[in-house]
Amino acid sequence: MRVALHTLGCKVNQYESQAMEEILLARGHTLVPFHQEADCYIINSCTVTAVSDKKSRQAVRQARKRAPESLVALCGCYPQVSPEQAKELDVDLIGGSGDRMGFLDLLESLSGGGTTMALDEAFHRRAFEELPPGGLEGRTRAMLKVQDGCTNFCAYCIIPYARGPVRSLPLDRAVAAARSLEEKGYRELVLTGIELCSYGRDLEGRPTPTDLIEAVCWAVPGMRVRLGSLEPRTVTEDFCRRLSALPNLCPHFHLSMQSGCDETLARMRRKYDTQRYFQSVTLLRQFFDQPGITTDMIVGFPGETQEEFQTTLEFIRRCAFSHMHIFPYSRRQGTPAASMPDQVPNVVKAQRTHEGAQVAEAMQRAWLTSWVGKTIPALFEEEKDGFWRGYTPQYAEVRVKGTDLHNTLREVTITAAGGDGLYGTIV
Repeated sequence: MRVALHTLGCKVNQYESQAMEEILLARGHTLVPFHQEADCYIINSCTVTAVSDKKSRQAVRQARKRAPESLVALCGCYPQVSPEQAKELDVDLIGGSGDRMGFLDLLESLSGGGTTMALDEAFHRRAFEELPPGGLEGRTRAMLKVQDGCTNFCAYCIIPYARGPVRSLPLDRAVAAARSLEEKGYRELVLTGIELCSYGRDLEGRPTPTDLIEAVCWAVPGMRVRLGSLEPRTVTEDFCRRLSALPNLCPHFHLSMQSGCDETLARMRRKYDTQRYFQSVTLLRQFFDQPGITTDMIVGFPGETQEEFQTTLEFIRRCAFSHMHIFPYSRRQGTPAASMPDQVPNVVKAQRTHEGAQVAEAMQRAWLTSWVGKTIPALFEEEKDGFWRGYTPQYAEVRVKGTDLHNTLREVTITAAGGDGLYGTIV
């Protein structure tokens, strides 16, 4: 079959889509872009916000309109938590957020006629589903999912209901997968998971995330290793001391924040306060040279006053992030926050999103400008709009003039900083 796959959501979804692509290719199928005509369309959905749900439904409708006689399959977190809504869509196969191999087996066996459901109970999952790591030919950066599931149950988050309990890839299997990716020629590896900091708590011997990162970095000295999102309490002095000794670990840390106000964090049921969060930021800057520190922020959480929002703005200025993702709170039925009093009006959420973005952009400009005149390595991925584009270890995008830089690691002297990245010349 000619198969087109569309992915929404996080790096874990991206990893699982890449794995499905590799499995489909190995089985003799052909991949085509989602906007083209295909025999089968797969939508790997997200449900983290109401907007994500809407985009998933739109992708299904686009596929059905493009090729009415083709198979359309929907999988991922959206149908896992909203199966009745998924049934209302014109799809041939509905899968969830687990058992990707079984989902593809079913897809190949479909003959049309009605909707086939393939959903399990997420909370009953106990085994980590190991999928082929990596990506398609020509990519420089590979992803390796080492953890799945979450049991934090933050007040606003639907993901524990979509992904189930914590499951981890055994450390020796993670090392073996990383080595196989290095042998394939990938130059950078991203370790990812739904809640990476929970890694190992379900495994014999309870290896820690730090143990995992050390083992992978030492196993693949020829690859840069980058981390997915981290819970701030994971960043301790021991964590920083051990990781700062790894020469191939990228000093880029995405520390999940959500709010810079202690009262809001308490209502969110986050397990840290701003003092502990700032301690993590301080430790990272103490042990790493000019690290990239990025975060997520939710504005307009139920009960958030203007004073609480201003407290958050003051806190993020203090942290001086290199980049931020800012989202208006999205009400998710089935979560505690959905029934909380003092829901913030959409117009207020939109205004606060705009104000937060202005502060974030100013911080990003200052951080990028600080690199002008310095020489730093960049791993180049693609040529676009006349520039070769790559990323520094700190995850700043670099643009240079050159020829055939794909998958090469080159020293670059930074000559200018733009609103969205750096410009430089190859040394």
